[in-house]
Amino acid sequence: MGKTEWALRWAEARGAEIVSCDSLLFYRGMDIGTAKPTPVERLRAPHHLIDVCGITEPMDVTYYITKARAAVEEIAERGRAILVTGGSGFYLKAFFAPVADDVAVSAELRGEIAAQLEREGVAALVAELEKMNPGGLGKLDVENPRRVTRALERCRASGKTLAVLAAEFAARPGAFADWRVELTRLDRPAEALNERIEARVKAMLAGGLVDEVRRLRAAGLEKNPSAARAIGYREVLAMDDGRLAVAELAGEIGKNTRGLVRKQRTWFRTQLPAHRVVAAEDLRDAGELFAG
Repeated sequence: MGKTEWALRWAEARGAEIVSCDSLLFYRGMDIGTAKPTPVERLRAPHHLIDVCGITEPMDVTYYITKARAAVEEIAERGRAILVTGGSGFYLKAFFAPVADDVAVSAELRGEIAAQLEREGVAALVAELEKMNPGGLGKLDVENPRRVTRALERCRASGKTLAVLAAEFAARPGAFADWRVELTRLDRPAEALNERIEARVKAMLAGGLVDEVRRLRAAGLEKNPSAARAIGYREVLAMDDGRLAVAELAGEIGKNTRGLVRKQRTWFRTQLPAHRVVAAEDLRDAGELFAG
């Protein structure tokens, strides 16, 4: 039994509503490749933050926090329990700590810095950052263009150094600091996870993943890099472009999924606060998820 079924059973037993914390369930049409709860499953308990965006619409953690906060407040007003489920670590962390500051970066500034990066290279951006940050760049990965770009955007938009921005960020309360949040992580042995991954890949392909990706591509999937890079979707795109053999599709999806799972397990262990870990195979009923 997977986390979706356990979540449904827990919600049913407590009259709870479910808030999704999966960064791909936001998108309408991304159903098979994300193992999105089916319409029948969603009838068993109210779900929130599923199918809230079109495939080309941007979604980030700041927008998610706004929508999630509104959802949990509405649920609480109805006097119902709230269950947040999903495996997108950065979004999940938002329930326990600040994950985004309030520095507003205009589209014009983003475009200007992107053009500068293209024209002059990352070294020029690093040099400008060093001038703006005489105290040093801290732990910034100066060889990572994306992180250097974001750092320069925030410094130029705010007029502040990275050190000041970091201090202000550390002092910010989390978006859910005034809520009591309990965290339980379902865990499985690596061997069991690999078996489930293999079964899931087979089910996705048999269920029409390739056709789903092709429909989404026609609707503009590649205008949304986050969605287009999602495992399952990027491999089908590569196959259709002739960069991956048809016979290699299932194996490539499985390999990339296992790699993601390894990263997720490490992230959950190191980036989230102390929490309860439950062996999924030892659960006898959904009440044990948050018992004790």
